[in-house]
Amino acid sequence: MVNFSRQSHGALSKWLWTVDKIILIASLILIALGVILDITASPAVARRIGGDDYLFVRKQLVYVGISIVTILILSLFRLKTIRRISIAGFAVLVGLLILTLFFGYEVKGAKRWISLCGISIQASEFIKPIFIVVTAWLLDVGKKYDYFPGSWVSLALYGMVAGLLLLQPDVGMTLLITAVFGLQLFLAGLPLLLVVVLAGAGIASLFVLYFTFPHFHARVDQFLYGSNETSYQIDRAMEAFQHGNLVGQGPGEGTVKLLIPDAHTDFIFAVAGEEYGLWMCLIIITLFALRVSLRETNLFVMYAEVGLAASLGLQAFVNMASSLHVIPTKGMTLPFISYGGSSLLASAIEVGMLLAITRQNTASEDKDMG
Repeated sequence: MVNFSRQSHGALSKWLWTVDKIILIASLILIALGVILDITASPAVARRIGGDDYLFVRKQLVYVGISIVTILILSLFRLKTIRRISIAGFAVLVGLLILTLFFGYEVKGAKRWISLCGISIQASEFIKPIFIVVTAWLLDVGKKYDYFPGSWVSLALYGMVAGLLLLQPDVGMTLLITAVFGLQLFLAGLPLLLVVVLAGAGIASLFVLYFTFPHFHARVDQFLYGSNETSYQIDRAMEAFQHGNLVGQGPGEGTVKLLIPDAHTDFIFAVAGEEYGLWMCLIIITLFALRVSLRETNLFVMYAEVGLAASLGLQAFVNMASSLHVIPTKGMTLPFISYGGSSLLASAIEVGMLLAITRQNTASEDKDMG
């Protein structure tokens, strides 16, 4: 018989008492909501490409199972193991980003996907959580050992990752990683003057991106002035929220999924708003408000914890704000909710690492993180 008491020394029992149950339960509920909304939103898309109604649902259920297992396995690991996985994973994913530039295939003007053994992989989705953990480790080691330039090494890695993402181009993911990396640097004690300088450089870079990348230029113009296909999708999304009102039109009764090609991915939040109403939207928003404690004395834990939680929250905000026409559309998925294997697995890795890092007493188990 398995003993789940606090006094038990078993790995499973220790995990049960130390894992952050709020984050775990919130993530599992989001995954379940994603399946429900995928059943609603994807049949229309499947019919448009000549497939049966539940083509995408079956594919997503496979990734759901893999993602849940990924979360649970990663959450069992110690800090040292998470660090080592991230360092090895970073090297592999940088290689995949480079290969994608040469051998990837183009979708909507961007070369972000590469096919390996018949499986399409979007490496830019996976590099985000891995880079966050690697950066947290570098900043922590830099604080412990004066001779190690942790901040400068992390800046060099950031420049490499940002450059590879912009070559695809994936401006949205670049901006997201930049924001999270900036937050980590701020927590690491970046001088206020340098923070101001970097903020100014970030604003200036937006103008450079606007005049350099036609896709980004078009998205901003659409947001400011309207017109074109993207404007049509935004208008339909806004109508969906109006139709949904407080309690929604009812499961399967919405029409936005019939009008927007990306209703099951980029605009899944609009489907939720139309069919289930404001209450469902508020539940989704609440579930993404993950609890983060800044009382950690282990700097690696603090940098990684805040970075991973902020990454999930910012990506969710970008998707939802785009659907609500608060910011220009970014083509960014809603973690755990939107259809897509790469997005779901990347979010699972993010949460699995977050659970491992936030587990009680994990810091005391790993004295030496250098």
